[in-house]
Amino acid sequence: MTESKIIVVTGASSGIGEAVAQRLAADGHHVVAGARREDRLDHLAATIREAGGSIETRRLDVTDRADVAAFVDATVAAHGRVDVVVNNAGVMPLSRLDAGLVDEWDQMIDVNVRGLLNFIAAALPQFERQGGGHFITVASIGAHEVVPTAAVYCATKYAAWAITEGLRMESDPSIRVTTVSPGVVESELAETISDPTAAAAMQEYRAAAISPDAIARGISYAVNEPADVDVNELIIRPARQR
Repeated sequence: MTESKIIVVTGASSGIGEAVAQRLAADGHHVVAGARREDRLDHLAATIREAGGSIETRRLDVTDRADVAAFVDATVAAHGRVDVVVNNAGVMPLSRLDAGLVDEWDQMIDVNVRGLLNFIAAALPQFERQGGGHFITVASIGAHEVVPTAAVYCATKYAAWAITEGLRMESDPSIRVTTVSPGVVESELAETISDPTAAAAMQEYRAAAISPDAIARGISYAVNEPADVDVNELIIRPARQR
C-alpha cells in the first residue's frame, strides 16, 4: 500500500492536470487541485469523490505570487504538510515571431515560467522545514526541440527544464525533483492558438496524439517510487512521434 501524500496539482481543470489529479487520487493520495475555472474544478472533485478518492479544490492563478503563496499556506494549514507539487499549468498560443503577438508571448512567459517560479518560491521553504518533498514540472517535448511557430513556447519550456534541473542540483537529497516532457497529447492547448498559420500547422502535428493519462501514469510512477529513488526526467510521447 502506497503511503498517502498531500499533492498539489496546478492546471487541474482539464487535460494533463485533470488526468494527473484523477490518477493520483486513485493511487490513494489526497489531491489539492488548483485552476482558474472553478466550474471545471467542481466537476473534477465530484468525479474523484464518486470514485472514492480524496480531493479539495481552490481557484488558483499561478501568475499571482500572493495567490500561489496563499494556496500553499492553506494546504499546509489544513494538512500540516505538502508532499508533492505538480507544476502543470501552462499555455500554448503558438505563432510565428513575425506575427508580432507580443501579448501572447507575455502570457506564455507569465504562466509557463513565472508560474513555475512562484510555486518553487512558495513550496521550497516548506519542503526544507519538513525535511522533504517532491517537485514535478510538466515541461514539453518543446524543451528539447524548436519548431516553426513555437519559438517563444519552446523558450518557456527550455526555461522550465533549466529551472527544474537547477533546482534538482541545488536541493538537498531529501527533496526529489522530476521533469516530465510530454509529446503530443490530447488537450485544449491547441484551441488557444489564434494565429491561423500556427493553427493549421498544429492540426497536422497533432494527427497522432496520446491520452493525458499516459502522462499521468508517468507522474504516478515518479511519485510512488521510494524516497531514495529520484526519477529525474521522463520524455513521454506517441510512438509515431519521431
